[in-house]
Amino acid sequence: MNHLDRQAHWEKIYTTKAMDEVSWFQPKPETSLEIILGFNLPKTAKIIDVGGGDSFLVDHLLSLGFRDLTILDVSSSAIDRAKERLGEKAALVKWIVADAASFVPSESYDLWHDRAAFHFLTEEKEISHYVNTSNQFINTGGYLVIGTFSTDGPTKCSGIEIKQYSTNLLTTLFNGSFKQLDCAKVNHHTPFNTTQNFIFCSFQKR
Repeated sequence: MNHLDRQAHWEKIYTTKAMDEVSWFQPKPETSLEIILGFNLPKTAKIIDVGGGDSFLVDHLLSLGFRDLTILDVSSSAIDRAKERLGEKAALVKWIVADAASFVPSESYDLWHDRAAFHFLTEEKEISHYVNTSNQFINTGGYLVIGTFSTDGPTKCSGIEIKQYSTNLLTTLFNGSFKQLDCAKVNHHTPFNTTQNFIFCSFQKR
């Protein structure tokens, strides 16, 4: 799927469906928060949430006192929904409308978080760009957290083909510049009473 098709798809999703009418809805992203808090990052750490859309992760990170947050999403409508929800606090966040498949940061990060964006990149050139970009723009000693559908998870999401991952595949992809810290399978219970199996892996930049 090219950039324009992907962007149009997600704009349609975020302009036609309510927050709790999408499978990835989480009032509290407990797995992500548990992993992030385990790093004991300073509140000044530079954090980016790739594919963050209208996720509630940013709300919780702001409440915890983190002060340098960036949210990236291909859908401006998703970002607008998050801004509206946050109200005045939205001004404390940097917002970027861009496709993770071609995104080139203007700064480096201490934490790169991605829940359910990476697995939508199915072409080798997109995957390679993402891996190379994270290698280049995560600070030495910084962290990478990736949550994707596992090999026991769905093969599609929102009508789009995805790429499933195993611990070995994720670790092999990022092994060049990162040390694997942990990987675990996690069940996500959707608003539709279904279960999606994810794999979450965390890495540290060498």
